[in-house]
Amino acid sequence: MTALSTDIKGANPPPGSAPLADRRVRARQLTVILTLLLIVTSVLSLTTGASDASLWTALKDLAAGRELSTMDRVVLLDIRLPRLCMGILVGAALALSGAVMQGLFRNPLADPGIVGVNAGAGLAAAAAIVLGGLLPVPLQQILGYWVVPVAAFLGGWVSTLLLYRVSTWGGRTSVATMLLAGIAMGALAGAASGVLTYISDDAQLRDLNFWGLGSLAGATWAKVLSALPIICLALATAPFLARGLNGMALGEAAAGHVGIAVQRVKNTAILAVAGATGAAVAVSGGIGFIGIVVPHLLRLATGPDHHSLLPNAALLGASLLLAADISARVIVAPAELPIGIITAILGAPVFLWILLKRRGDLGI
Repeated sequence: MTALSTDIKGANPPPGSAPLADRRVRARQLTVILTLLLIVTSVLSLTTGASDASLWTALKDLAAGRELSTMDRVVLLDIRLPRLCMGILVGAALALSGAVMQGLFRNPLADPGIVGVNAGAGLAAAAAIVLGGLLPVPLQQILGYWVVPVAAFLGGWVSTLLLYRVSTWGGRTSVATMLLAGIAMGALAGAASGVLTYISDDAQLRDLNFWGLGSLAGATWAKVLSALPIICLALATAPFLARGLNGMALGEAAAGHVGIAVQRVKNTAILAVAGATGAAVAVSGGIGFIGIVVPHLLRLATGPDHHSLLPNAALLGASLLLAADISARVIVAPAELPIGIITAILGAPVFLWILLKRRGDLGI
């Protein structure tokens, strides 16, 4: 089955790169490094902020059996800790979605934000914010905080499915069609979101603006718990997709010949991407470029094997989003920048670099 671990189109390892066994060793070493990086960024996230609340003082109090002060309890447990959890969930979800989409489309430019999936999820979530009050009261009471995540999930699922249908025919996926369809879907979703913005009241308008810029500032335990099951389910699905995505790198026909249930892999991948992206967008807004930058960096380091690429993408995506969130809090302290601005400033040049480097292979 060695052939199934070979490259995907558009992500060939550089000439003279290490053999497969060495790349697997490097991938395991990288997993350890990324785990340590996530621990470091998590500690920094808990200790960074305008408040003087101290993580170390709180830990000393807990170790000594003393109760936390009111300030430490509020700042650490009710503000920073849910923000940290949301950052890990959103970063892992976006990076994993990018890696899965790139494997599914066999193209390194596929990303939920670039091809309009984020816009579709955002439109559905915006509709839930503005029009959710029109739902029957019993349904509102049943869904509760789940209204927006469920709507974003359905929006992401429909967008992903539509994009796949439009850009794929005869077993082949057209890159140019995928990008153009993504632009069209993003424009259409933007126009519809504009209409919702026009008819929204002040509170809804504030929520919509928060979304558009992307931020973790509104993190609460309720939001974390609303996104946690969907994103964790998508993360748990990833290991079962690795072999199928590796096989599909050879082409769907070849993958079918070696025993891979291609259609089942595609359906599972679409559901996982839609769920993870929809839930992430619902709680954090439009945070772009994590999904395209992280998988590409990892393929350069350890190759395209999805057995290591998918878990490492989740780890690096979580760490990068936490680092971006810390930067957003520090650069203009005591105020803070929307995190979507930070990821766009860092990610857009990387996307252009990928586009220029791969344009010969991609035929665009």
